[in-house]
Parts: sequence; C-alpha cells; structure tokens
Amino acid sequence: MSELAFSKYEAAGNDFLLVADPQDRRPISPEAAEALCDRWIGVGADGVIRVTGGAGDPLGFHLTNADGSNAAMSGNGMRCLGAYAHDRGIAPGQEFEVMTPVGPRRVWLQVDAGRVTSARVDMASPGFTKAQIPMMGPAWETFLDQPFELGGGLVVRASAVSMGNPHLVLFLDEDPERFHVEHIGPALECHEWFPERTNVEFARVGEDGIDVRVWERGAGETLACGTGACAVAVTASESGRAPANVSVRFRGGTLEVERGEDGRVILGGPVRHVFDGTMDLAAA
Repeated sequence: MSELAFSKYEAAGNDFLLVADPQDRRPISPEAAEALCDRWIGVGADGVIRVTGGAGDPLGFHLTNADGSNAAMSGNGMRCLGAYAHDRGIAPGQEFEVMTPVGPRRVWLQVDAGRVTSARVDMASPGFTKAQIPMMGPAWETFLDQPFELGGGLVVRASAVSMGNPHLVLFLDEDPERFHVEHIGPALECHEWFPERTNVEFARVGEDGIDVRVWERGAGETLACGTGACAVAVTASESGRAPANVSVRFRGGTLEVERGEDGRVILGGPVRHVFDGTMDLAAA
C-alpha cells in the first residue's frame, strides 16, 4: 500500500507531518520523507514524525528530517506529537510520557474547547561536553562563549551544546535579520568540528528576550526550532546574558524556555492542527 495518511501540525511555524504506526511496522524511508516534505511537489514540512504505540502502550517518537536523515529529538515536534495524540484519542490524559531515541520525555497539554492550544515538554538537561554534543576535541572539554570567526574578519561569541542533538549558538550584536543565514548556515552545519553535523542559531539577546534565526540540520532555515530555543536559552544563561527563564523569539513565533535548579529544561509554546490528508507515495 503506497497511500499514506498524515496530519499536519505546526508549532511556532515549525511544521511536521504526523503518521500513525501503532504496531511499529511501517518505518518512513528517506525517500518517502523527502517526497512528503517537498514544499513544491509534496505536502511540505520540516520533518515527518512516526507515532508508535497508543491503546495502552507507551507512545513513541520517530523523526525523519526533510532531507531523509534521522533526528533523535525535536522540541517542537514533541509538542506537535502531544497535540496529535490528544486529537486522535490516544493520549493518556493531558500529561504523559513519550519514548524517544534519547529517552522518555514528559509532555503537558493546554486544552481549550477540546483542542490543544499549547504544549510544554521536558527537554531534560543540556550536555556541554564535546563528547555529549558531539564535537571534535578532548571529550571532557566544553565550548562556551568562545570567539568564532564567520569569515571576512567578523568574529562573534559562540557556544556549543547538546539538547538531544548538536547546536552551535552564535551570539550577535546586531539583528539576526542582517545575516545571510542561508549562506552561513549550510557551511556551519557541516563544519569539521561536528562529526554528526550541527544546528546553527543566530541569536541577539535583548532586555525582554532573545531574537533568533535558525538553520536546522537536515531541514535548512525553519521558522522556529524547539531544541534551538533551549540551546540558545541555556547558553545565554551560562554566559550571563539572560536569566534562566526567557522568551525566545523566532520568525514563526515565541517559545518559552525554563531551566530549573536541577538543570532540566522545559520548553513551551503554541501548537496548532493545520489539516489532515493522504499522499500516494508511488506517484511521488
């Protein structure tokens, strides 16, 4: 059977196609993900999330990026999964755990008139060592608030961190809109320091929050990124640029990041069901 049913959800403009696979029998191939996510001849999305379990079994999260590569974690994707599970009647309440490749993550839903309007997810604790990110260099070293040359003599401060996936956060003095993210992002995504590639955030800290543009590994520039919001917030906090709880503003909307005394990070923000559909993958 080549026809695939999906539901499209978006979280601050970060959009995903969610596919039910209760018995964990229908993996999404790289070719299928690329066809589905193509914004010209497909449905269009930043990634495809296969949802396993339900009906009393633990829910599972399996993300394939728009380029067909796999990703272990997505904060906004997890929040979309929470809304999807609620809408399909397979969520065990408004607070529940989801199994991911990097361990269980708890989700909390805000429901209004029967629909999920926002969701929060426990993103666990950040990983700062180069082994955790992963990043080239001694395993125990960190890369926090270091000078980083972007070319042409432009040097910014940068930090690297893992939020279940690798991130390189560039702290800017100017508006991120002034930077050529579509040129700089791809080069840094494949930087030799990051053996598994990396996400790249362009961030400017203000008095009332942080403005960010993001280049996502495997998806390109997106309107928002949940793990990216967490990466920006925790590295800004570590360097004294921002408080532990902060608003992170993307082109697609604002996400809220909280970091508890135990180091765990909570990500929250809006989530919305867009539409349901089917696609004939044989014709793609």
